[in-house]
This record gives sequence, structure tokens and C-alpha cells, in this order.
Amino acid sequence: MRTLYYSPNSRSDTVVALVRMLGADIEMREVTIARQDGSGGRDPVNPHPEGKVPYLTDGDDAVRERGAIMLYLTDAYPDAGLGPLPGEAKRGAYLSWLSYYQGVIEPLLILKWANVSHPAINAGLRDFDTMIERLAEPLRQGPWLLGERFSAADMLCSSPFFWFTDMMPADPAIRDWVARCAERMGDGK
Repeated sequence: MRTLYYSPNSRSDTVVALVRMLGADIEMREVTIARQDGSGGRDPVNPHPEGKVPYLTDGDDAVRERGAIMLYLTDAYPDAGLGPLPGEAKRGAYLSWLSYYQGVIEPLLILKWANVSHPAINAGLRDFDTMIERLAEPLRQGPWLLGERFSAADMLCSSPFFWFTDMMPADPAIRDWVARCAERMGDGK
């Protein structure tokens, strides 16, 4: 039995929405986590090595990091059509967006929020404006990151703009996309 460890109002919200949209048969275990405001704390029933969420267990296997969990689940529940499978069109783009989120989008958003800048960051990750332009490019061509197909990559990559509303770019392609994603995730379609 697959089990998802999650905590409301955290990074796990997007994965919880994905589980709902997949119609996945997954046990949901709410746990407490340490919060940025100092509240909460590590839950002893959460098996994540750092006490974070989300965390997915599947028998003796475990998956952490949102992009990896989302890939694992969209591959496990292909009938929902929320991620291209190996051999399908746009699989490479899908994998790239999941990885880009983890490796570039989230770090740059956190660094901007923390008001941290350094030439090494710009050399390795680029800057916030470059990241926003990378997001906007496919959205100017179609409604979703994969063109006409909504996917878990849209869910993941749009998710920070629900939390960091002050970092929402003025670009209408991104603003409209975030609104479309919120609508899709809100009604579980």
C-alpha cells in the first residue's frame, strides 16, 4: 500500500491535489512539521529522514522531493493522463520541467524571498527574470507547459505562485496559466 505523508499548508499540498486528480488509492497520513515561524515540530510517525513532507512510501521503497513523487505517481496511474509515459510525445519536456522546478525555480524563488544574491548563483542558476522568461516561453505558444496537455508539471511549476503571490510576474502568459492551474487543481479535474 502506498502512503503519502503530508501536512496542510505546506509543499505537500500540490502532491495531495495530484493524488486526488489521479484517483489514486493511497493512504494519506497527516503529520506535523517544523514551520518557518517556529511552530510545529518533527512528527515521530513521519519516516522522512529530515521530517519533511511530502514523503511517499510504497512497500519497502520511498520517494521524496515533489518532482520525483509526482513522476512516480503519474507513471503509476497512467490512465489519468497527467504525465507522458516513456515513449510518449513530450516525455522529455515533462521530465525537464519537473527537474527544472526542483533545481532552478524553487531555489531562485527562495533566494529572492530571502534577498540573497551572488554572482555564483547567477552563473549556475541564472536569475529570477531569466527563470520567469523560461516559464513564459511555452505558455505564449499554448495553455500549458506541454502545449495543449495539462500535466503534473503545470501543477508543480505553478505552485509557488500560490504562496509567493508578491513574486507573481506581470507577464499575462504566466498570470493566466497560474489561474488556469488553480482552477484545474481546485476542482480536481
